[in-house]
Amino acid sequence: MTPGLKERDIQCPYCGETITIMIDSSVPVQTYIEDCQVCCHPITIAVHIDFDNNINLSATHEND
Repeated sequence: MTPGLKERDIQCPYCGETITIMIDSSVPVQTYIEDCQVCCHPITIAVHIDFDNNINLSATHEND
């Protein structure tokens, strides 16, 4: 796996806007909170990077 930051676009589960987030590809499984850059609501980001370096992520409401 090549470590580093990767840009990914997600849709905010609150306002529906597309925002760009940075994923730390050196950590294959991670969950963290990031505020939407548009509406400022807290989004739970869950990331899983598989053995082929495919980044799978989900963006959900903070309390889901």
